Amino acid sequence: MKNIIENSLQKAISYNEYRSLVSSLIKEGKSTGEVQSEDLLNYSILNDKRMNRLDKTIKISDDAKIKVQDSEKEQTWLVLTEGWCGDAAQNIPVIHKLAEENSKINLKFVLRDENPELMDEFLTNGGRAIPKLIALDKDKNVIGTWGPRPSEATSMVKDYKEKNGKLDAEFKKDLQIWYNKNKGRNTEEDLLSLFN
Repeated sequence: MKNIIENSLQKAISYNEYRSLVSSLIKEGKSTGEVQSEDLLNYSILNDKRMNRLDKTIKISDDAKIKVQDSEKEQTWLVLTEGWCGDAAQNIPVIHKLAEENSKINLKFVLRDENPELMDEFLTNGGRAIPKLIALDKDKNVIGTWGPRPSEATSMVKDYKEKNGKLDAEFKKDLQIWYNKNKGRNTEEDLLSLFN
């Protein structure tokens, strides 16, 4: 697995490079990923707008800032994502703001569809769910993971699937409302476990 991680890190890009990539592809009428469709393009456009808004409005709590700033551990946070992913659009700005609080955190991004070997090492319930954050120590050993969504949203998804069999438009609307109200707090809380 270490070789897979090293190979992915060599292709990894910064937050700003990721945001620029998604925006430039949208201008070309494309989404990230091998599969192209009008739906994926529309999701990418919506998510780009969401991330622009969240980049401006997400605030990290003072308690979280202190915990992250006090960490002496060098970490690389390698995030698997795609521009069309709604959960990624909601959570990546929080991940970015948290990582900015400590210069010892090196935040990098790779596209899921371009890194299937890496993705397959970090499946969620057998699926290639994203975003997936892989926390690595200074020697590139895995010290923790997070994703594809915060713990409260994960519970909402699990409960809804058990009751209704699958996620539908109604649930996705409810999840969006939850994300808007939560303002990244649950993601922040979950990510702080990487600092224990």
